[in-house]
Amino acid sequence: MAVEAGRIDVRFRDPVGRVRQVPWLEAAQDVAFEAAPVIRPFPVRHGGRVAPGWWWSSTTRRLVAYGSGVIRTQLMLLDRDPAVVGLACRPVELVWCEDGRSSGHAPQLMARLQDGSGLLVDCVGRGGASVRLTERARIVAAAAQTAGWGYRIAGLPDPVVVANVRWLAGYRHPRYAAGVRTPALLEAFASPRPAVEAVPGLGDPIAVWPAVFHSLWSGVLWVRLDEPLHERAVVCLAQQGLEAA
Repeated sequence: MAVEAGRIDVRFRDPVGRVRQVPWLEAAQDVAFEAAPVIRPFPVRHGGRVAPGWWWSSTTRRLVAYGSGVIRTQLMLLDRDPAVVGLACRPVELVWCEDGRSSGHAPQLMARLQDGSGLLVDCVGRGGASVRLTERARIVAAAAQTAGWGYRIAGLPDPVVVANVRWLAGYRHPRYAAGVRTPALLEAFASPRPAVEAVPGLGDPIAVWPAVFHSLWSGVLWVRLDEPLHERAVVCLAQQGLEAA
């Protein structure tokens, strides 16, 4: 049975923490969900490898919650995506009535995109999406599309990409930015070259390497992330890398 988007409500917490429930299509255009707190907390599973925690976002300059390792990984990847301007963890729950029963689903992540639209994301591990998630995802995807948003179920990404981005994420804070070294950094990588050949000419390597990693995280510089990152990885300006990719 299909559920019309106009019959779907959304539950979220307002700035003072009160739970509100309003029509989804109305709220999707008017409410800054990326600023809303978690609508439902994540349970702590004893014996789990990763407990719920917080991710410092370089996009929003604030902490964003996560409920598991797979959510943290997708949050990290979204944080580096230049199309993303806002991030939140489980800020909304869509609710509807199907076959006479009340149902709902709270996607695990929400991203605000540069064009003003939103993206809802559910994250799955090695086992893939459950039957229950697949059924609810169908309704959430249709509701998102009607509102001009996107929705996706994110599986496990390439482990090499994850390892590389996780390394760069360690330098995402602006304290690692190149600062006054920026012009020299851009000139050094104006032509693609191994990072280790450029760094010594830019100053103290202890200070320069973090600036290079930050520039790779922030998209000023570019390097292949589907291959293991090492000192001889070829680095270039972002525009050159995107054109060659």
